[in-house]
Amino acid sequence: MERTENEISKIVFEVSLNLHRAYGPGLFESVYEEILNYELQQTGLFVERQKPIPVIHNELKMEIGFRADLIIDRKVIVEIKSVEELAKVHYKQVITYLKLTNCKLGLLINFNVDLLKDGFHRVVNQL
Repeated sequence: MERTENEISKIVFEVSLNLHRAYGPGLFESVYEEILNYELQQTGLFVERQKPIPVIHNELKMEIGFRADLIIDRKVIVEIKSVEELAKVHYKQVITYLKLTNCKLGLLINFNVDLLKDGFHRVVNQL
Protein backbone atom coordinates (compact mmCIF):
# COMPACT_ATOMS: atom_id res chain seq x y z
CA MET A 1 0.00 0.00 0.00
CA GLU A 2 1.43 3.36 -1.06
CA ARG A 3 1.23 5.90 1.76
CA THR A 4 1.45 9.67 1.43
CA GLU A 5 3.99 11.72 3.32
CA ASN A 6 1.24 12.95 5.64
CA GLU A 7 0.06 9.41 6.39
CA ILE A 8 3.62 8.38 7.17
CA SER A 9 4.06 11.45 9.37
CA LYS A 10 0.99 10.53 11.40
CA ILE A 11 2.30 7.01 12.00
CA VAL A 12 5.74 8.34 12.98
CA PHE A 13 4.15 10.78 15.44
CA GLU A 14 2.00 8.09 17.08
CA VAL A 15 4.91 5.64 17.40
CA SER A 16 7.21 8.42 18.69
CA LEU A 17 4.59 9.48 21.22
CA ASN A 18 4.30 5.92 22.55
CA LEU A 19 8.08 5.68 22.74
CA HIS A 20 8.30 8.99 24.61
CA ARG A 21 5.54 7.94 27.01
CA ALA A 22 7.40 4.70 27.75
CA TYR A 23 10.88 6.17 28.31
CA GLY A 24 10.56 9.95 28.55
CA PRO A 25 13.41 12.34 27.81
CA GLY A 26 17.05 11.75 28.58
CA LEU A 27 18.17 8.73 26.55
CA PHE A 28 20.83 8.86 23.84
CA GLU A 29 19.66 9.62 20.31
CA SER A 30 20.89 6.20 19.21
CA VAL A 31 18.52 4.48 21.66
CA TYR A 32 15.48 6.40 20.41
CA GLU A 33 16.58 5.74 16.83
CA GLU A 34 16.94 2.00 17.34
CA ILE A 35 13.58 1.62 19.07
CA LEU A 36 11.79 3.93 16.62
CA ASN A 37 13.26 1.99 13.71
CA TYR A 38 12.04 -1.30 15.20
CA GLU A 39 8.54 -0.02 16.03
CA LEU A 40 8.05 1.63 12.62
CA GLN A 41 9.01 -1.60 10.88
CA GLN A 42 6.40 -3.38 13.01
CA THR A 43 3.75 -1.12 11.41
CA GLY A 44 4.75 -2.36 7.96
CA LEU A 45 6.68 0.72 6.89
CA PHE A 46 9.88 0.30 4.89
CA VAL A 47 12.58 1.91 7.04
CA GLU A 48 16.21 2.50 6.16
CA ARG A 49 18.43 3.31 9.14
CA GLN A 50 21.71 5.23 8.97
CA LYS A 51 21.46 5.21 5.19
CA PRO A 52 24.49 6.75 3.48
CA ILE A 53 23.51 9.52 1.08
CA PRO A 54 26.01 10.58 -1.59
CA VAL A 55 26.75 14.20 -2.38
CA ILE A 56 27.74 15.08 -5.92
CA HIS A 57 29.53 18.32 -6.74
CA ASN A 58 30.47 18.71 -10.40
CA GLU A 59 32.62 15.63 -11.15
CA LEU A 60 33.27 14.94 -7.46
CA LYS A 61 31.09 12.22 -5.93
CA MET A 62 31.28 11.66 -2.20
CA GLU A 63 29.73 8.28 -1.51
CA ILE A 64 28.75 9.30 2.00
CA GLY A 65 27.91 12.99 2.15
CA PHE A 66 25.77 12.30 5.21
CA ARG A 67 23.87 9.50 6.90
CA ALA A 68 20.13 9.82 7.31
CA ASP A 69 18.91 8.63 10.71
CA LEU A 70 15.79 7.11 9.15
CA ILE A 71 14.26 7.24 5.69
CA ILE A 72 10.74 5.88 5.55
CA ASP A 73 9.18 4.47 2.39
CA ARG A 74 11.83 6.43 0.44
CA LYS A 75 9.69 9.54 1.08
CA VAL A 76 10.19 10.89 4.59
CA ILE A 77 13.45 11.67 6.36
CA VAL A 78 13.48 11.45 10.15
CA GLU A 79 16.24 13.25 12.03
CA ILE A 80 16.37 12.34 15.71
CA LYS A 81 17.77 14.56 18.44
CA SER A 82 17.99 14.39 22.22
CA VAL A 83 19.16 17.88 23.04
CA GLU A 84 18.25 20.60 25.51
CA GLU A 85 17.01 22.85 22.71
CA LEU A 86 16.88 22.61 18.93
CA ALA A 87 19.01 25.15 17.10
CA LYS A 88 18.37 26.75 13.71
CA VAL A 89 21.12 24.59 12.26
CA HIS A 90 19.07 21.44 13.00
CA TYR A 91 16.25 22.69 10.75
CA LYS A 92 18.74 23.75 8.06
CA GLN A 93 20.32 20.31 8.22
CA VAL A 94 16.97 18.66 7.49
CA ILE A 95 16.23 21.06 4.64
CA THR A 96 19.60 20.22 3.07
CA TYR A 97 18.92 16.49 3.46
CA LEU A 98 15.55 16.93 1.75
CA LYS A 99 17.12 18.76 -1.16
CA LEU A 100 19.87 16.17 -1.59
CA THR A 101 17.42 13.25 -1.56
CA ASN A 102 14.51 14.93 -3.37
CA CYS A 103 12.26 13.96 -0.46
CA LYS A 104 9.45 16.36 0.33
CA LEU A 105 9.00 15.87 4.08
CA GLY A 106 11.44 15.75 6.95
CA LEU A 107 10.56 15.12 10.57
CA LEU A 108 12.86 16.63 13.17
CA ILE A 109 12.16 14.93 16.48
CA ASN A 110 13.71 16.07 19.75
CA PHE A 111 12.95 13.49 22.43
CA ASN A 112 14.51 15.59 25.21
CA VAL A 113 11.29 17.47 25.96
CA ASP A 114 8.53 17.10 28.55
CA LEU A 115 5.79 16.83 25.91
CA LEU A 116 6.65 15.23 22.58
CA LYS A 117 4.36 17.62 20.69
CA ASP A 118 6.89 20.34 21.59
CA GLY A 119 9.73 18.32 20.07
CA PHE A 120 8.05 17.10 16.87
CA HIS A 121 8.65 19.35 13.85
CA ARG A 122 7.72 19.02 10.19
CA VAL A 123 10.16 20.44 7.64
CA VAL A 124 8.91 20.57 4.07
CA ASN A 125 10.56 20.76 0.66
CA GLN A 126 7.97 21.64 -2.00
CA LEU A 127 5.21 19.60 -0.37
